[in-house]
Amino acid sequence: MKIALISCVSKKLTTKAKAKELYISTLFKLNLKFAIKMKSDKIFILSAKYGLLELEDEISPYNQTLNKMNSEERKRWALLVIEKLKNKCSLKDDHFIILAGHKYRQYLLPSLSSYEIPLKGMTIGKQLQFLKNNT
Repeated sequence: MKIALISCVSKKLTTKAKAKELYISTLFKLNLKFAIKMKSDKIFILSAKYGLLELEDEISPYNQTLNKMNSEERKRWALLVIEKLKNKCSLKDDHFIILAGHKYRQYLLPSLSSYEIPLKGMTIGKQLQFLKNNT
């Protein structure tokens, strides 16, 4: 299967909503469109607070980011995400499309056998342009 992992963003609704609707930044919306266009079999959101989310999970807004966590906190977060992923897909056999920054993917990658990072090394501006041109 093809699995897309999209990172959470700081721009959110102010009320409880489905995860796919809570995150309202242009970058998140374009990442979601891109994941759909790539014909992903499953799409998950990497949430700094909740770990791994399905698009339909209903959650409350929060103000938390991996960018403010130290290395040990990010390692613990990644272990929780990996455990959740193991219950939903195959880390060995599935292919992962990772639409997330370095700090969100750093400690996940060693557990994934097959992955691609289409936006790697791009600034936010270049990511937005790439996504607009490819969705």
